[in-house]
Amino acid sequence: MVLSVKTLNQFYGGSHTLWDVDLNVTTGSRTCLMGRNGMGKTTLLKCIMGLLPATNGGITFEGIDLLKQSAEERARMGIGYVPQGREIFPQLTVEENLRVGLGIRKNGARSIPARIYELFPVLKQMLHRRGGDLSGGQQQQLAIGRALVLEPKLLILDEPTEGIQPNIVHEIGDIILRLNKEEGLTVLLVEQKLPFARRVASEFCILDKGRKVAGGSISELSDQFVRAHLSV
Repeated sequence: MVLSVKTLNQFYGGSHTLWDVDLNVTTGSRTCLMGRNGMGKTTLLKCIMGLLPATNGGITFEGIDLLKQSAEERARMGIGYVPQGREIFPQLTVEENLRVGLGIRKNGARSIPARIYELFPVLKQMLHRRGGDLSGGQQQQLAIGRALVLEPKLLILDEPTEGIQPNIVHEIGDIILRLNKEEGLTVLLVEQKLPFARRVASEFCILDKGRKVAGGSISELSDQFVRAHLSV
């Protein structure tokens, strides 16, 4: 088990946002966190990354208690995070954005892995362009590339297809599957697009009003679950 969340509760101001959430992400899996807007998915990811405090419960990564670690230390342990909205540095060049991840690497490597340019050839072509000048799809590829600079064991993606043109959406799906298959990278993603989730994920977990209401193999994601918890 690479990541384990046990009876996690989180309060945001006076609101109880996560209620006794359990989530197990097995090594080598591709787990999709699903649910309508405002159901606690991003909150859960931020608790895992140390960007929001958990009120009680537990989170472990490879058996180590994450709640005792800072956000930076969690990244250093091998968790790559691509936040919703990408959050690249618009004034920095593509290369400078990628280099940001190098400072967090545990082994102190100071060069961007060649694998990043192999996966995202467009980043090599635009190395000296400012991040803010890239299209939405290119910025998402940059955000994923920056997380992969860490050479993480677990990659967490928050809505990687949001606001992106269909051909790039398909490419991102291909890259997630390739990294998982070729390198054994474990993936946890939040995704609203059902066809993408069915194509890319091996497991699913549905949150509804901050509670886990369903989970299992992606093949078990029935139309009944979709109607009850995902349809708008």
